[in-house]
Amino acid sequence: MTTARRRRRQFLARAVQVGDRRVFTLGLPHQPWQDLYHQAMTVTWTRFIGVTALVFIAINAAFALLYGCGDQPVANLNPPGLLGLFFFSVETYATVGFGDMHPQTPFGHIVATIEIFSGLVSTALTTGVIFARFARPRSRILFARHPVVTPMDGHPSLIIRAANARQNVIVDASARLRLLMRETTAEGETLRRIHDLPLVRDQHPIFLLGWQMVHRITPESPLYGLDAATLADREGSLILTMTGNDETTGQTMQARENYNHERIRWNHRYQDLFVPHAEHGEVMDYRHFHSVVPDNTPR
Repeated sequence: MTTARRRRRQFLARAVQVGDRRVFTLGLPHQPWQDLYHQAMTVTWTRFIGVTALVFIAINAAFALLYGCGDQPVANLNPPGLLGLFFFSVETYATVGFGDMHPQTPFGHIVATIEIFSGLVSTALTTGVIFARFARPRSRILFARHPVVTPMDGHPSLIIRAANARQNVIVDASARLRLLMRETTAEGETLRRIHDLPLVRDQHPIFLLGWQMVHRITPESPLYGLDAATLADREGSLILTMTGNDETTGQTMQARENYNHERIRWNHRYQDLFVPHAEHGEVMDYRHFHSVVPDNTPR
């Protein structure tokens, strides 16, 4: 491969998902072999197990071919030929050693030594990645599909509600809400700016059931004076991030949700989740968690 072609391959276009928007990036080096750990941590379990199995088969097939270069390097080979060498390679690579087949020439011992060392290293690396994938904290925070803009306590407010689907305690949960939209500077330059949207309460001491995050649209708010059409023209979107400590595991939990302007429901409110129950007194019905109704709907 020529240097120019190699350089072109390093700077291929890549698709990046930013919320609901898909952006293609150009000019950044693409060197997947230098970031294998990140890829192993981000791919799905199905792909991870599949790639691991394919690599395992390929390595053992390569060692089987290498054994085949020698003159009868393995004693009691069964079945004879390349298939037997493959099975012997699997036993050696996994350091199992059933005892029937074993190296019987210096060449066979040398290849077996290299393979055993490779097997020990790969087993340690694979075990570490699998442990890291299992140990990585995963939150089960449920975000409403649609933010709503509705009056609350006499002020127009942007409200997003969330729920802890795991139903355990998340201690000292905190939330940050930001608005991303396209603007034009005084010099005529168009760019996308991030504005902080302060919440009435940005911390929850014990996040167990639900949480309504409220931003009041006051004259100081970046949303003041905007409506659905204006926000759509500026390609506005919301970014909500949450962090907290899982009381069960003691690990820090993180969650994020992106909303484009099309998902915001103006002059709507959330349907109440608390309903009276004859037997249990009061029930929180999450079947209506995503339901919104117009403001003029009787309460």
